[in-house]
Amino acid sequence: MESEAIPGQNPVELEFTQDNIETALYQLYFDPDMEHKNVAQKWLTRAQASAQAWQFCWALLAPDKIPEVQFFGASTLHIKICRHWGDLPEEQHEDLRIQLLSHILHFSSGPKMVLTRLCVALASMALNLIPQAWSKPVADLVRAFQPQKPNSEESPGAKPSPDPHAHCLALLELLTVLPEEFQSGRLAQARRAQLREALAGEWAVVCGMLRQLLQSQDSSVQVKEKVLRCFSSWVGLDVPLGESQELVQDCFTVLSDPGLFDTAVETIVTAVSQPDCQRFIDALLSLMPLVLGLYDQLKTAAQHGDMETTHGICRIAVALGETHSRVMLEQLDHWQEYLALVNMILFCTGIPGHYPVNETTSSLTLTFWYTLQDDILSFEEEKQAVYLQVYKPVYFQLVDVLLLKSHYPSQEEYDSWSSDDKEQFRIYRVDISDTLMYVYEMLGAELLSNLYDRLGRLLMDPQQSAVWQDTEALLFGFQSIAETIDVNYSDVIPGLIGLIPRINISNVMLADTVMYTIGSLAEWLADHPVMLGGILPMVLRGLVKAELSVSSISTLKRICRECRQDLAPYAQDVLAVAQDALFKEIHESSQCMWLMQALGFLLSSLPAEEILGRLHSLITPHIQQLDSLTQQEPSPANKQSIVYILGMLSSLFTTLDVNRQWDGLEEEGASTSLSSSQSVQNPVVVVLQQLFPLIQTIVSKWIHDSEVVEAVCGIFDKSIRTLLHDFGPMVPQLSETLGQIYNAYPQAPALDLTRQMVHIFAGDEQHLSDIRRLVEVLTSTTLSIFQQGPREHPDIAESFMNLHAQILNRSPDLHLTAQFDVKTLFYSGILSIKFPETPTVKAACLFFTEFLSRCKDMPPLVDVLQGDGKILTETVLQAVGGGSSRSLTEHFSEVLLGLNRQCPALLSQWLRETLQTPGFPSPHVTMEQKDLFSQQILRVPKDLSEKKALSITGPLPYLTTEPPMELVDVRGCRWD
Repeated sequence: MESEAIPGQNPVELEFTQDNIETALYQLYFDPDMEHKNVAQKWLTRAQASAQAWQFCWALLAPDKIPEVQFFGASTLHIKICRHWGDLPEEQHEDLRIQLLSHILHFSSGPKMVLTRLCVALASMALNLIPQAWSKPVADLVRAFQPQKPNSEESPGAKPSPDPHAHCLALLELLTVLPEEFQSGRLAQARRAQLREALAGEWAVVCGMLRQLLQSQDSSVQVKEKVLRCFSSWVGLDVPLGESQELVQDCFTVLSDPGLFDTAVETIVTAVSQPDCQRFIDALLSLMPLVLGLYDQLKTAAQHGDMETTHGICRIAVALGETHSRVMLEQLDHWQEYLALVNMILFCTGIPGHYPVNETTSSLTLTFWYTLQDDILSFEEEKQAVYLQVYKPVYFQLVDVLLLKSHYPSQEEYDSWSSDDKEQFRIYRVDISDTLMYVYEMLGAELLSNLYDRLGRLLMDPQQSAVWQDTEALLFGFQSIAETIDVNYSDVIPGLIGLIPRINISNVMLADTVMYTIGSLAEWLADHPVMLGGILPMVLRGLVKAELSVSSISTLKRICRECRQDLAPYAQDVLAVAQDALFKEIHESSQCMWLMQALGFLLSSLPAEEILGRLHSLITPHIQQLDSLTQQEPSPANKQSIVYILGMLSSLFTTLDVNRQWDGLEEEGASTSLSSSQSVQNPVVVVLQQLFPLIQTIVSKWIHDSEVVEAVCGIFDKSIRTLLHDFGPMVPQLSETLGQIYNAYPQAPALDLTRQMVHIFAGDEQHLSDIRRLVEVLTSTTLSIFQQGPREHPDIAESFMNLHAQILNRSPDLHLTAQFDVKTLFYSGILSIKFPETPTVKAACLFFTEFLSRCKDMPPLVDVLQGDGKILTETVLQAVGGGSSRSLTEHFSEVLLGLNRQCPALLSQWLRETLQTPGFPSPHVTMEQKDLFSQQILRVPKDLSEKKALSITGPLPYLTTEPPMELVDVRGCRWD
């Protein structure tokens, strides 16, 4: 604590006395100054770990203290027992137990928070003593809490009970926290198994007492609720269902009490959800009539809109039916009972009302239907046929229910929903969609035929007066299946495609689903291009409506991607509508990017001689606008418009790839025209060359704006990724401009773009000189930044490391020129490893991994490594010792293994010299542990790959992604 905590006192000299503790607690709870609170918190934490805590904790529990002080005393007692048990002499154990029992009895009437902490403390003590020093803790505690005065020999600390009800609640609290403390404690596997066995041996005592209290008419609601929570806690110890089925049955009787309903539901669900219950089939079957007996109560609750009751009963039914579905299916003598349970769950799925406004129950059942069908389909064929005969009709009913539940409400009602309700309903429909996909696995083509017949009747029968929700739901069903299942061979899809244009689209939600359904059938349309003529006009009509922006554009993109070889007859119409939508600014910027990607696919499908003209027609208005913006004075509004247009062009060039068209021609045997097509310059390159002066002007005006520079680099980056070597004609002028941009104002996007150019063109003699000059300029400028202090530029450091890792991988000879100062580059990598940003450290490790792999072929690299490898070793060890995130372990391991592979003798020397420094890399590590660490690194075979080395027996400490439990890295006091 600081002087503000206790005026006039030096915080270092403060003793852990009762008065000082109370003063600090008042400061922690009541001082409005957060800094004072934090100081008090830290000092109190040290106080709890001190030896004096065994004494002052009892004084803080005095009756005249405020609850906050008493709570701290109880918490301190728990911490001492839990973490410092070895400090207490064995002869004091019995006195501690007596004192704890006495205080628990005293606080049985409250405060509740103090009572709970004392119970947790006694539970922790019991776990330390079981079974050798305290063989039957539960039986002893039950005797100690009896209303009458116990014999002094048995429990001298337990006094006559002035309030039996309060003492009963205290005992139940103690029995509840005992299993919880066991579950949360850090225990060795053998010790945990020993304790579990000892506690399970006491379950009969606990169970008998809980049944007695639950059945007693004298037990209050508060006691019964505590009984239920206690039972739930003990279920976590995997107590056998066969030994507790009567208690579970008693829990069902409590469901009739509204005050206990929720707790009883939670307890029953916990009890029957244990996988181990499947060993006790008779016990499970005995619960089936009790669950089915809730069906009438479920129906009544649903009829009256009682969401709480329907929710609870549904949870019980699903817990039994889903957790044990396979076991129940195998009980052939009880198939009717399980079928009744399945129908009960089906009722829950179809609970009336719209989710989540009118009901929240139906969503609980969806995973059950997947589990059931998965279990049925896992049986051998003969058994499977029998189950399908029984459950197929149920699943057809389920389809009807799911489609009904997916219905949108009326437009007026939907508009009244909150945004959160709408989002939950959207997610709910996604879950229904997934469920329908699973249902298809069972029903197969029959399901599609069923949906198609119903849709046909709705659209073709004039007697049908269907509301739009019915049509939307059926299309939603088709879309759900077609999104993930191959429907190309279904005989109903042609009919569906023929029906879609007949739909009277009178609602936005229906129109959205129509669009998404068409999009889900894009692959089918690619195999049946004759049907495009009837479908595309609908998509284009949606394209001019802002409310259908997302669905219509995503559908058009899918069609253009999948059907691009057959879109030439429709290209004029698509381009005209799309250009009109862009000109009128109907869509938001993100949707416009998608639209440009769709048009890129479309243009790629056109004859080579047409592409450039169509491309000019599409982008000329945007280029003119960009030119106009460039001539204006820079402003935030202009900047956003420039970035938007550059982003549009980037999106277009991402998908505009004429090589796709040539590939298609080659597949069709038109390879004779291929050579003439390839002789024509790529239209994207032609446009980029024409656009380049304008881009240079933009850069000159906005060179200090990272967003604009990133957008400019984005155009070329996307183009290189798509065009690959076809981008070659742009390399000379782009290399020169990039060097100028970076030299004037270094930014990471320029380094990232250069890395792409190195990846594609570093092996091309025609462009090697341009790439070399660019890399030299960027390296020289970046090294200057490192010499001045790179800490404010983690993005530049990351991109620079990635660039040189790529150079070493693709064209290491670039590092052999006189212009490269390899040693300075090496030190830049070491500085980058010390960055706190994870991506920068990863990039630096990648650089050193590539650097080390090239040493044997490049003498200049070897010279630097031999001279400065010790510094690299020290830096990596410092990072492993706690200087960096543990998530980076594997990356550091690759560097150390690379050093071991290239220079094992030197590495051994560096490790020895570095690790002999006291306190390095952590004051918690002994010299023996350091020696063992070094030995484990150096013993890794040199010819193993990193992955093999990381999986060898006896993994390197803190060098594997998941070290074994007994291996703790240097930050946690031990390496091995």
